[in-house]
Amino acid sequence: MWRAYNQLKSADRALPICSEPVGEGAIRVTTGLSAEDGSDIGVPLGGVGRPGDEAPRPGWARGLSTRLGRLPSRSEVWRGLKAEAAAQLDRAALWTPVAFGLGAAIYFGLKTEPPLWPLAALAAIGVLFAVAIQRFGRLRAATTLAVLIAVVACGAFAGKLRTDLAARPVTPAGLGVVTVDGWVMDVANPSASGERLVIAPVRIAGLSPDQLPYRVRVVVPVGSVLGPGAAIRVSTLLDPPPGPAAPGAFDFARDAWFEGMGGVGLAMKPPTMITLAEPPWRLRLAMAINGLRWSLAERLAGDIARVMGAQDDGASGLAVTVATSHEDWLPDASRDDLRASGLAHMLAIAGLHMAAVCGFAFFAIRLGVAAWPWLALRVSGKKVAAVGGLIVVALYLTLSGAHPPARRAAITASVAFLAILFDRRAISLHSLSIAALLILVMQPEAVIQPGFEMSFCATAALVALAEVWPMPARAAGLPWPLAFLQRARDWTIAAIMVSFVAGTATGPFAIQHFNRLANYGVPANLSADLVASVVLMPALALGVAAEALGLGHAFTDPPLFVAGWGAKAIVGLAHLFAHAPHSGLTWSSAPFPALAISYLGIVFACLWRGKLRVIGIPLAAAVALWPRPPAPVAWIASDGNDAAIVSQHVEVALKPNVRTYATELWAQRRGLSLPADAAKAQAALFDCDRNHCLPKPGASPALSAWWTRRQPKPDQLSALCNGAQIVVLRASLPTPLSCPNALILGPDDFAKGGSAEVYAAPKGWRLEWSQPIRGVRPWTVNP
Repeated sequence: MWRAYNQLKSADRALPICSEPVGEGAIRVTTGLSAEDGSDIGVPLGGVGRPGDEAPRPGWARGLSTRLGRLPSRSEVWRGLKAEAAAQLDRAALWTPVAFGLGAAIYFGLKTEPPLWPLAALAAIGVLFAVAIQRFGRLRAATTLAVLIAVVACGAFAGKLRTDLAARPVTPAGLGVVTVDGWVMDVANPSASGERLVIAPVRIAGLSPDQLPYRVRVVVPVGSVLGPGAAIRVSTLLDPPPGPAAPGAFDFARDAWFEGMGGVGLAMKPPTMITLAEPPWRLRLAMAINGLRWSLAERLAGDIARVMGAQDDGASGLAVTVATSHEDWLPDASRDDLRASGLAHMLAIAGLHMAAVCGFAFFAIRLGVAAWPWLALRVSGKKVAAVGGLIVVALYLTLSGAHPPARRAAITASVAFLAILFDRRAISLHSLSIAALLILVMQPEAVIQPGFEMSFCATAALVALAEVWPMPARAAGLPWPLAFLQRARDWTIAAIMVSFVAGTATGPFAIQHFNRLANYGVPANLSADLVASVVLMPALALGVAAEALGLGHAFTDPPLFVAGWGAKAIVGLAHLFAHAPHSGLTWSSAPFPALAISYLGIVFACLWRGKLRVIGIPLAAAVALWPRPPAPVAWIASDGNDAAIVSQHVEVALKPNVRTYATELWAQRRGLSLPADAAKAQAALFDCDRNHCLPKPGASPALSAWWTRRQPKPDQLSALCNGAQIVVLRASLPTPLSCPNALILGPDDFAKGGSAEVYAAPKGWRLEWSQPIRGVRPWTVNP
């Protein structure tokens, strides 16, 4: 072996391969030492010569060496970094939505509301500085950097401008039960408490006309829903939009601010019809469109349930949801299965639905043009189909209710069709960046919303994958069975990679915002998205068109039957993957810096050109890898009317089966388990009635609570203090309560701080309130 090694090492010269024509291949090609010899293939002259030769000879092979390659020097590293940075200048436009979103995120992350004029001045100065650098500067990199900085300033200014333009009156806190007269604007998706109506108020008892909210949302008893366009009177407990259920959790009040939702209520009894003056034309138009959506949803639900019969199993509810965004016919069990299996995106009309419907329309129109030779010779079938796609985008956006996810998907699809009309690539990072910038200009708040974060990152990851995906040349003349197998293999691999990449890009946001990662997300999305794209959405589009045209059952039933079975298949897949063993992992939310790092890591990996893009991969995993701080030991609601403690990593709610959304949200954010029987777990640690809760031995922390606003009697106060470590009071006392060695929280504390988490500290307890995290912003201040 050693002799063979020495012989191999000494063989530092090799003859050129095929220097003479040999065999049948010489008929087609000859090789030689250089192209000047008449050869078709020239051997490069870059070989290494023998020791002692002044110049390397052509065709000589490099000597075999066992030495390791040396590490690059500092200058080489610097040159490589400069080369990669210079390569990004051609992709600077891709970073404009990132810079704009960064500016908007900085604005929304402020703890106090800034005036408009400083942000406007910064944006103007940034733009003027960028123009000056572009005109008088000589460095392209400096111009690019100046433009991106100006875009950041413009993003912050746009966020402030959007906040001011969205300002509407908000229901005063403590208003109580009032009578609301108004128009039913829309039927919102139902909650655990009942069905919900969006009302445009005309009169609210106790409020002057200039104090009327723009819209209010009221939960009404089951079966008492009145469709859009109805004039109603309802007696309701009306409150301002609630803040986060726990510190750092989802802030509904912020979203309500930008949607014009100035109050939420719980109806005391079913609404009644009344007569009101004619509303403004814009309200009439909105109610007319929503009325058509609601009536179509009712017809769709009835027709699909009729054609499916006993085999419905939630199929009609899902079909109506993806067509009109109304979830009123979707069973709660099916909704829970879709969320647990990683298919929650089916419930919100967004990119998947828009792409399936508009893509079907595009290819159908293009096929129709191609099938008509006279027309195909005179017009561009692709551009005609693009115009048709734009029309379908507008129609589907209207039918869906134009909610924020649908608006974002419509903008993205419209940019793609416009790119076709202007002879540009429809699917590229450039078209995606234009769509993202348009979305952020119109809705700067989208940058902090999970829907935009997940859809933008998933789409960017898929387009970046398409850029680097190898496109091997296909062998010509293959028999059709082999060609079919080859294409089936390629499409299967591509579909698996698409599902995997999209799931990986959205994983950090699923962990941070929803605290769950579906273990079978890749096969679930791969199968369900295929059924939705190929079966459900095309058939549903044909069925809805037939319904809208008023055609008979002979035309509507066949496509609705196919759509019903497609929806049933998706519901079945959701149930299968949701209830499979080890179907999901529960993750507690990471600190905010981890989400920001993951966000930027995904964007960097998608947009950067060069080897350094791999840096974004470990950064994207920051949410999953970031160390979690110790979990809190207790939680208290923002009004002091509910609380929970942690016992052996299990949440124990003091009011089981009441306000379950808030308690479950807090448990999943902190990675806590829920007891199998909430009432039994509460009874083991607390003695509770409708007025108060007292801790039993073993409860830690020993938390007592007074639930009513009526002042407790002296003996009740004594019982609350006895053995308690934390005392929660909703009632205002004439004199401050004094309990030895107990932390006392009263109404003033909750009015100032909101919801609270309690942490164990070396000397007592440490509180973290939600209001300081939110800051003093327009949506955080109750009038």
